[in-house]
Amino acid sequence: MPGTPPEDLRAKRRLALVGGSLGNLVEWYDWFVYASFAIYFADSFFPGDNPTTQLMNTAGIFAVGFLMRPVGGWVLGRAADRHGRKSALTLTVTMMSVAALLIALAPTYGQAGYFGAVVLLLARLLQGMSIGGEYAASATYLVEASARNRRGLGSSFQYVSMTCGQILGLGILITMQHTLTTAQLESWGWRIPFVFGAIFALVVFWLRRRLEETDAFTEETGGATGHDDSSRGTLKVLWQHRRQAGLVMALTLGGTVAYYTYTTYLTKYLVGSAGMAKNTATLVSFTALTVFAVLQPLAGMLSDRIGRRPLLITFAVGCTVGTYPIMTALGSASSYWGALGLSLLALVMITGYTSINAAVKAELFPTRVRALGVALPYAIANALFGGTAEYVALWFKDSGHETMFFWYVSGCALVSLIAYVLMPDTRNAALSRAETEADADGARGAAAAPVEAVR
Repeated sequence: MPGTPPEDLRAKRRLALVGGSLGNLVEWYDWFVYASFAIYFADSFFPGDNPTTQLMNTAGIFAVGFLMRPVGGWVLGRAADRHGRKSALTLTVTMMSVAALLIALAPTYGQAGYFGAVVLLLARLLQGMSIGGEYAASATYLVEASARNRRGLGSSFQYVSMTCGQILGLGILITMQHTLTTAQLESWGWRIPFVFGAIFALVVFWLRRRLEETDAFTEETGGATGHDDSSRGTLKVLWQHRRQAGLVMALTLGGTVAYYTYTTYLTKYLVGSAGMAKNTATLVSFTALTVFAVLQPLAGMLSDRIGRRPLLITFAVGCTVGTYPIMTALGSASSYWGALGLSLLALVMITGYTSINAAVKAELFPTRVRALGVALPYAIANALFGGTAEYVALWFKDSGHETMFFWYVSGCALVSLIAYVLMPDTRNAALSRAETEADADGARGAAAAPVEAVR
């Protein structure tokens, strides 16, 4: 921002990073805690003698939540492009708080029959809509609020906060596993983390109210861009950038399937397929995700130096080739350290995608449709592939062909690999008018340099 003292600018960027990240943490805590505690509340809503069937039912509701993500991406992405990133971020965390409270208060099958499952479904639909908008608003905000040469680092905090949200949920689960009996957890203990989620959101609501709007959005709404204000955040404008939207879907496909495989599904896989104790499997996930969160900024900084494509390609090659042997080995892991080592190998591999995908997507679109351009195609890809990953895995397991899921993950990564190889590197993209003018000044200076040398 011209005229802003460097100290004030750094303070503004730190507040933006904290506000965007902490809000994102709470959003994804509420989202992932459902998956983490499903092993304890599955039979509260779906009676029966088959644990796999019960988990498939809860996983199905988890997947249904993803179906609302395109709706949330469209509605809230449009709001972020028309009314600002800050207002959209405030709205998403409010919606997530309400959804968490609904789950905490949902009656069980024994209390109200399948009405409890209906409440659970409605809450997940609301969460899905909120997350669909949260991803776009936070990704756009973090990237636009970062210095141009640190966008990879700034965007990496999206998955830092996402992962810390899951770590917080797992930490609460581990604590409760050591303080409550299994019967208590299955009876009422599973409600506690959802109450926490609703309370956490109130704190984040206050924090996000203090955030400042990004310079890129302020420029866009300042009346000097020559764009019709009524066109901002519309599907008509997004259609003009349909190639970029298709690219977002392709580059998301492999990453989202791999991410949900090695995070939300991992604990269930270690318990159901490897025969590991629930406490041990949870501890494996907790430790692996802690290391994973630390890796994100390091990879983000690396992408600011060497570009985005090398990291994306490394991820896709590793996932295409490595998924089958890693998952097969995890299926027979009998110790904490063996499972942890394999889990870390997988998470290091997918860091090439998670650390920078927000920056890559935001760098593909102009300001007036950036949030919607990031949100809608990403949400569609997640609804079709990310949200269904756990359900597909359990379906293959239930049908007796569990290893087919490993090939499914590899195939999705292969599709993304093709997109990564063909796409341009977005590291040097200009996201605001000021950056575009700086590029033009640099080009003029470079063109004049040979002339000055001759003189």
